[in-house]
Amino acid sequence: MEKKELRIVYMGTPDFAVESLKALVEGGYNVVGVITMPDKPVGRHGSVLQASPVKEYAMSQNLPVLQPEKLKDEAFLAELRALEADLQIVVAFRMLPEVVWNMPRFGTFNLHASLLPQYRGAAPINWAILNGETETGVSIMYMAKELDAGDVILQKSTPIGAEENAQSLTVRLAELGAEALSEAVAALAAGTAQRTPQDESRQTYASMLSREMSPVDWTRSAHEIACQVRGLIPWPCAATDVVGGEPVKLFAVRETGEETTALAGTIAAAGKQGIDIACGDGKVLRVLELQARGGKRMTAAAYLLGHPIQC
Repeated sequence: MEKKELRIVYMGTPDFAVESLKALVEGGYNVVGVITMPDKPVGRHGSVLQASPVKEYAMSQNLPVLQPEKLKDEAFLAELRALEADLQIVVAFRMLPEVVWNMPRFGTFNLHASLLPQYRGAAPINWAILNGETETGVSIMYMAKELDAGDVILQKSTPIGAEENAQSLTVRLAELGAEALSEAVAALAAGTAQRTPQDESRQTYASMLSREMSPVDWTRSAHEIACQVRGLIPWPCAATDVVGGEPVKLFAVRETGEETTALAGTIAAAGKQGIDIACGDGKVLRVLELQARGGKRMTAAAYLLGHPIQC
């Protein structure tokens, strides 16, 4: 099948989903429609409507855009059928009812930011870092009734940097996902797309993040706390009140490998290199960037200029 013969409907909303849509458009595929969330009220009184990143890109490419409030609405379903899609692609959108994902003759592809069956669920990128994984990746799968449990078409893996946070990893996985999706669609068009059932015995779950995950427990190891800091960026962010006695959010830390006899949760040193805090394993964790309540994100050295700490 030629690229232009394959009618594709794309579904996505945030920045993460733009890369894949862009890859399809620049790859010469026939994207006949884009489904995204309704414009979001923003501003002081909610009087301004903000389009999603996917809608902004779609409009720049003159692609038809649908923004349904409810995916089971009969009017929307009629519009979707009228697009006569051969394939639907979902990237960071929302849960689809079966009547939607089962509509095209080739089904619906979904891009998930993990190496399935590991980290099914809402926050796979964050949990891979929170759990100290050294590798993650993306999976292209067919949608199924069970969450993130469909047959896998292909996967691509990538190492997680020792100091990489969830925000920067998300950007890399968006690019990797776009590459993987392009390959999967090309395989479908060529009639060579694989379907590999997931091994249910290996599945793990990545639940939604919450503010309750923010407080740092300094009795944990330096590595565990570093993973917490990196995994909770940009939201909800790890937080502590052991620096200067006021709540601060932690944005960058470093495992120095240095040992200390200071009590866990106390400051062992503070200076131009950062703020060293003792952890439960007798190791030091160095705070490099932080943000005080009501303040701006800054280096620890800059923070100390206005908040000197005596050790």
